[in-house]
Amino acid sequence: MVFARELKEKLIELKAKIHQTMDYLNFHQKEKEIRNLERQLQNQQLWQTQPEKAEKLQEEINSFKTRKQNWQKLAQDTDELFLLAEELESPDSDAGTKISPEEEQLLQEISQEYQALKVKYQKLELEVYLSKKYDKRNAILLIYAGAGGIDAQNWAKMLLRMYQRYCERKKFSARLIEINETSEGGIKSATLEIKGKYAYGLLKNEAGVHRLIRISPYSAQALRHTSFALVEVLPQIEKVDLSHFKINPQDIKIDTFKASGPGGQNVNRRETAIRITHLPTGLQASSQQERSQSQNREKAMQLLLSKIVNLLEKRNLEKIDALKEKVSPEWGNQIRTYVLHPYKQVRDHRTKIEIPNVAKVLDGDLDELIEANLKFKKNN
Repeated sequence: MVFARELKEKLIELKAKIHQTMDYLNFHQKEKEIRNLERQLQNQQLWQTQPEKAEKLQEEINSFKTRKQNWQKLAQDTDELFLLAEELESPDSDAGTKISPEEEQLLQEISQEYQALKVKYQKLELEVYLSKKYDKRNAILLIYAGAGGIDAQNWAKMLLRMYQRYCERKKFSARLIEINETSEGGIKSATLEIKGKYAYGLLKNEAGVHRLIRISPYSAQALRHTSFALVEVLPQIEKVDLSHFKINPQDIKIDTFKASGPGGQNVNRRETAIRITHLPTGLQASSQQERSQSQNREKAMQLLLSKIVNLLEKRNLEKIDALKEKVSPEWGNQIRTYVLHPYKQVRDHRTKIEIPNVAKVLDGDLDELIEANLKFKKNN
């Protein structure tokens, strides 16, 4: 049974959340900035001399207008639905008094529409948390096996599958750029190129050390084992313009090698795989999945540039003049723990969220964890 008063209270709460978020977005102030951008775009010389800049400005304008229209439409639809629910409410509505079939049907329809508006709000709210500089970009996700030997290598492979399944759920394209497999069926490292709107924004907080506690499948005594793996997430940088980042080409070292399979067995007789090292920072990037050396070189350079940009953003530097910052994938640095024994639980150490269904998470159902971290980062 749907009660008008209960439905009205829910709509009041939704209305408050919508208007609170709209106040935070401050459309009135942003409109002043947009008008200034529109005046810049009226200058034809900008389109002729700096077409890329002009296109970015136009994209920013269109994005703002779409966002504003979406929020205004949501607020209007919620207000109208609230008025409809208010008309149905009477002193006896929630006291067990029988209402007409027509009123009951209308209440059901209002309830369904409320649920649809709530989903729209949650989607738009999530986009508010994804408004940082690189959030809309594609992502590069890297996984490294840490402390724990064969178990850690197997754990790294489990994480790789988890993120591939997450990408399938989100309709993202996930493509392996590089993978270093082991003869035991695990991986030492892997690099995923993930394409999709807000791929980087959604996945950026997955960066850090992930810990697994379980009965080791490699232990003859069935002992409990703790394994670690490091996840790194970078925004994909499409244009390789090293001069913009004040990088001396002489600081770049390029090595070629043969792409290999499990146990180091060569799967390619020609040295098509590429590894690029930025000597001042020690940052490295590899690609071995493309068919030609030139394609792998381009992919590795894109990945290296993404790492460099990420380092610059973290340190707020105008040039790279410091050593590489590195997190050790071992005890004490974990952001999340996955427990399979003696109980089952996934615990995020930042948001304190605990999920008992570990299998669901390992199958790529990461929305609750990811959204909680986006809100946590915004509010802290």
